[in-house]
Amino acid sequence: MTAVLEVSGLGVTFAGGVRAVRGVAFGVAPGEVFAVVGESGAGKSATALALAGLLPASARVQGSVRLRGRELLGLPERDLAAVRGKEIALVFQDPAFTPVHRIGGQIAEAVRAHRRVSRRAAAARAVELLRLAGVQDAAAVARAYPHQLSGGQSRRAMIAVAMAADPSVIVADEPTAGLDPPVRARVLDTLRTVQRRTGAALILITHDLGLAVERADRIMVMRAGRTAQIGPAATALTGPSMPTAAAALLRSVPRLGHAGGRANAPTVLAVDGLVKEYPARGVARRRIRAVDGVGFDVRAGEALGLVGESGCGKTTTLKEIAALRTGVVFGHDAASLSAAQRRELRRDLQLVFQDHALDPRMTAGAILAEPLRAHGRRRSEIAARVPDLLNLVGLAPAHAARRPDELSGGQRQRVGIARALALDPRLLLLDEPFSALDVSTQAGVVALLHGLKTRLGLSYVIAAHDLAVLRLLADRVAVMRRGRIVELGDADAVCDTPAHPYTRTLLDAVPPSPTPRERPSRAVEDPRPSRAVGDPPPDPRGGCPFRTRCPVFPALEAPGRRRCAEQDPALRHLAPDHAVACHFPGQGEPR
Repeated sequence: MTAVLEVSGLGVTFAGGVRAVRGVAFGVAPGEVFAVVGESGAGKSATALALAGLLPASARVQGSVRLRGRELLGLPERDLAAVRGKEIALVFQDPAFTPVHRIGGQIAEAVRAHRRVSRRAAAARAVELLRLAGVQDAAAVARAYPHQLSGGQSRRAMIAVAMAADPSVIVADEPTAGLDPPVRARVLDTLRTVQRRTGAALILITHDLGLAVERADRIMVMRAGRTAQIGPAATALTGPSMPTAAAALLRSVPRLGHAGGRANAPTVLAVDGLVKEYPARGVARRRIRAVDGVGFDVRAGEALGLVGESGCGKTTTLKEIAALRTGVVFGHDAASLSAAQRRELRRDLQLVFQDHALDPRMTAGAILAEPLRAHGRRRSEIAARVPDLLNLVGLAPAHAARRPDELSGGQRQRVGIARALALDPRLLLLDEPFSALDVSTQAGVVALLHGLKTRLGLSYVIAAHDLAVLRLLADRVAVMRRGRIVELGDADAVCDTPAHPYTRTLLDAVPPSPTPRERPSRAVEDPRPSRAVGDPPPDPRGGCPFRTRCPVFPALEAPGRRRCAEQDPALRHLAPDHAVACHFPGQGEPR
């Protein structure tokens, strides 16, 4: 089939002589899914931006980009703007919505940029596009502001923008980065549905090899700005001639393997019956229960993982613990602490944020010095401690002079961890420490945290949505859904023999290992549907809140269905260290 987009000899050089892309060449046919895979800094995003002419003016672009035979490189900006969005559409890693305007208005603006329609017709088309992109209650989402959308809704809204002019090529740059596996699967299903409906070519840029093998027809592996290998998804990453780049990426893909065991050690944190409510937006006197009776304990030197979809209450649980408003921390009842005692205890309990939370105006050295100054350390002590902290997390002392925008994603995450370690804590609370990192960088952060845990005797509570990555580090896992723990136990037991059907749903949503024998056999025209569909609204009559989504419930006999419909299951032990909130644990499809 004739390629709709042909790229040859593409080179991108940024100010200062940095060559981000070096001689990349490929072609994409209509209806094809072409994945571009590589580590951070491999040149993937620079390639995507070069295709749409969105690189900064200081960047120098060489080579050829031809769309249906028409050369795009060198076109005047006015001509290129007419192509951008209409013929080539982009779905960005971070949804690029203006925060002060409603979603529907911004989609309508994209419609009117390429079609001569009235404002009313564009607004109606915006709602229609949201509906086509799989957004539930599209009219309400169109009236919402960007900050009111979940991560999955934001990505779908970006897909709706991309569909506005029925483009010939859709370039999706890390469209699922930072999303939990079920939401990631739904967003990818949406992209595939849109592509099949329009017949567009889809260029999928990702660092996730498993995702690329599962979803793409062909794969190009990039390393240091160059094409390391290109070929069919079933064979591109295998064989005796596999290049070093692909082999390194494959070694970094998370494998389900346990990192350690539960030791007979003193308890450093005990939480029992934690509840957190928020007022519902726009509804008087109604409150939303974000965390509903969560309880667990953490031993010295142990890592507990909190896993679940976005909105399940993981981050809220960490914030309540970090605020020292609940639980027993290092033997102290947090609710009865004085202000001075709370401040003293915070040295032993530190939080590592999902988005690093690094001040863009400060250097890494100043960021690491800040908590030391806040706790009264002397200048000489701070000057000696900062390089030690950088060395501890695998960075060089020279990194102290760099600001966050001069560091890679993995380096910023390491600075965030170093800041948390500045006061020699005993317990770290980590909120999505692996989110949006490529697989090899994830592997580096996992190895770093495992090494610190062993060397310093640290305890961890780690909130994450990727159970495959979490299992590499966690000794125990608590699976959360709608503010509750539905399964809790040894990481191996929970992952190998999941007792709750929701846990099986999370495991099924993890992309397969990118090897030919494990690649699912499916036709390109019939993508595998995700089992992890969105939650229906909770049944006001009570009963098990998961039954409307449960794959086991429809197959139960009438007495069993009646029990699930009338009784909300409590967490009960199947083994000394494996508990589940399910009336019929372990039933359903085996893994």
